[in-house]
Amino acid sequence: MKRRAIAGLAITVLAVLALAACQKPKAAAPFADTEMSLGNAQAKVTVTEYASVACPFCARFNNDEFPAFKAKYVDTGKVHYVFREMLVGNGQEMSMGAAGFIMARCIGKDQYFQVLDEVFKAQDSMYKSGDARSGLLKIAKAHGLDEKAFNDCVTNTDNLAQMNARNDKAGTDGVNSTPTFFVNGKKIYEGVIPLPQLEAAVMEAGA
Repeated sequence: MKRRAIAGLAITVLAVLALAACQKPKAAAPFADTEMSLGNAQAKVTVTEYASVACPFCARFNNDEFPAFKAKYVDTGKVHYVFREMLVGNGQEMSMGAAGFIMARCIGKDQYFQVLDEVFKAQDSMYKSGDARSGLLKIAKAHGLDEKAFNDCVTNTDNLAQMNARNDKAGTDGVNSTPTFFVNGKKIYEGVIPLPQLEAAVMEAGA
């Protein structure tokens, strides 16, 4: 899915506010602006994925390809997997992506990837219903974030500014669409990479 440039914080604020109740942004849950990763940080091979929780192609990779890859390479310590957040599309896609990522970080690092997985799996139903807010709020509540905390989290201007900064960095890293994959810093694929091709790149890198 193609990335669209964001002209400053204001656009993201307006987009995400549409997903929250009408209120002023308040203090939010502790927000971890850190690199999100899985597996052995000392592994010889690092696979970095740039993706959006609002991107259908990213959801396809997460739902159909990633579980087997994770079990074979990440859970066994052969690969350090790094996930980097991007915003793509416009309107509903951008607001869903920003709110989904910010919500996952407010819930906490320990549950971050579980929350992303749930958003990816609920993505299609949210698009079909046209009500991303209800879908995200349901996930937030399942992880202990009530409606007020959810609203505070996704409208907090510091959280939004950090989301924008991560999105801008993706652009400077030379990423223009999601998903995009790097192995040990080398771009290898844009799109839903077939598992055999990803495995070949990982093995070539020394896993």
